[in-house]
Amino acid sequence: MTVKNDIAPQGTSHGDLRVSFEFFPPKTEKMEETMWRSIHRLAPLNPSFVSVTYGAGGSTRDRTHSSVTRIQGETGIPAAAHLTCVGHTKEEIEGIARNYWDEGIRSIVALRGDLPDAGDKYVPTPGGYPYAVDLVEGLKRIADFDISVSAYPETHPDAPNADFEIEYLKHKIDAGANRAITQFFFDNEVFLRFRDKCAAAGITAPIVPGILPVTNFGSLLKFADMCGASVPKRLHWRFEDLDEDPDTRRMVAFHEAISQVEGLMAEGVTDFHFYTLNRAELTYAICHALGIRGVAQAAA
Repeated sequence: MTVKNDIAPQGTSHGDLRVSFEFFPPKTEKMEETMWRSIHRLAPLNPSFVSVTYGAGGSTRDRTHSSVTRIQGETGIPAAAHLTCVGHTKEEIEGIARNYWDEGIRSIVALRGDLPDAGDKYVPTPGGYPYAVDLVEGLKRIADFDISVSAYPETHPDAPNADFEIEYLKHKIDAGANRAITQFFFDNEVFLRFRDKCAAAGITAPIVPGILPVTNFGSLLKFADMCGASVPKRLHWRFEDLDEDPDTRRMVAFHEAISQVEGLMAEGVTDFHFYTLNRAELTYAICHALGIRGVAQAAA
């Protein structure tokens, strides 16, 4: 979505901001209603794409598929399906990918994936793609998908060290991935150092920061613990005693997110991926404040 140069903070290379949004497949009818209200609220902002996650062990395969095809069909916005190595043979994954291509889905977020039981040691599925780099290579053999992969500025919990994280990311890009989307983070210096190291390693594909507006601080702490993301002391302090004060919590969350995005823009970042948690309010407000304004939907 285009914003005018006069409202882009100094440091951006141009005034074109691009945003994408992530959703997860709903488990209940009420959650589904919330997700679709959010999608239709955000779709007029003309995101680059909208992605839908894949549950641990491929547990949401059918719901991911139906959500992705419906999003693209109803909004006209490119939809990206998450696809993981866990729980599928190569033949199963190739069948899923071909079905997506035949249905007009051209974008995939290719991931190793999480095991159904958190904390279990990862073991490749027999007969499947062992890791994300293998999945990227396999998808590219099937069709010329636009592929996003993950990146961890604070290092994946299973990675032995930060250098390995960057080396492995380069392998995924070299295998055919078009961009990397980072795990969420709250310290911009963490992202900027990671971006610099990626550039030094010869990674030229875009490194898109993942932005998580804080809707529930307690849940955030659990997410962060699982994925190895740090939560600065300032957030603990700013969200303290706000569990029963949703209005103030939203205002604090908006301030934190818009400050983070504007800080990254000042360093030349122009692409942002928002983890919406299936809620539109904060993400919509942030985009509006950045000058990303609605356009008519392709379909309603």
